[in-house]
Amino acid sequence: MPAAAIGLREREYWLVGVLIAITSALAWLLLWRFAHSPTLHYLHHAQLIGPPVNGTYLLGSLLFVGGWTVMTIAMMLPTSIPLVSIFNRIAHDRPERGLLTALVIVGYLSAWIGFGALAYVFAIGIHRASLELTSITEPMLIAGILLLAGAFQFSSVKYKCLSKCRSPFGFVVEHWTGENHMRQAWWLGMHHGLFCVGCCWALMLLMVFAGAGNLSVMFALGSIMAVEKNLRWGRHMVRPVGALLFALGLLVASRTDSLSSSRALYMNRCPAPSTSTR
Repeated sequence: MPAAAIGLREREYWLVGVLIAITSALAWLLLWRFAHSPTLHYLHHAQLIGPPVNGTYLLGSLLFVGGWTVMTIAMMLPTSIPLVSIFNRIAHDRPERGLLTALVIVGYLSAWIGFGALAYVFAIGIHRASLELTSITEPMLIAGILLLAGAFQFSSVKYKCLSKCRSPFGFVVEHWTGENHMRQAWWLGMHHGLFCVGCCWALMLLMVFAGAGNLSVMFALGSIMAVEKNLRWGRHMVRPVGALLFALGLLVASRTDSLSSSRALYMNRCPAPSTSTR
């Protein structure tokens, strides 16, 4: 193959990564713009109080899924750069290579948007339960999701899905035959996105219960997931992150118990209201 052709492919390989990075940067800018507005905070379960408009959840669901999509583009799309770039290189002989690459990205985001819709339903259920059971407090919910996310880091499902995410070349070779290329490109992205959801769903769910509107938390979690999926030593980071999340969950839970006990003690020490009349 001529050196000029090889150089052109290398430039295209890096161009895909640059375009995804720019798209992600724009999503971060949009998140920063709305960080202090009610719009972004609709991602938080506490905002899911009741039917927003005309007795339906349509507006609330659209706001949630829209904000979730922007958050996914900012946090998760950059982690797919190796897969998308490798696919673009392998599909170099297709004249519609750009469209196929875009379909891979759309398929990847579709998996995360679908999970966002499920997260919305889950958050509504949790919030309604917390309203009916007054013993469930906000710190208890945060502690529970931290413990869940920490425990999941040690699960076999986490490692199985992570192994797929960490092998983008093998994944593309396994799932791309070039037949029904449009549909197959979308499904390749969707399939990889499902493994990505399986790997990172618990960390992303933290955003709904603890970090919506907090760009620092978003950036920290996005960085952790990018390292786990793409760096050579990222696999060794999974369990330390799980231990840290579990420790944070125990800390929040212990403070919640202490606060509840102190309130109960205070109430027990309060004198009973006088019923005497003058």
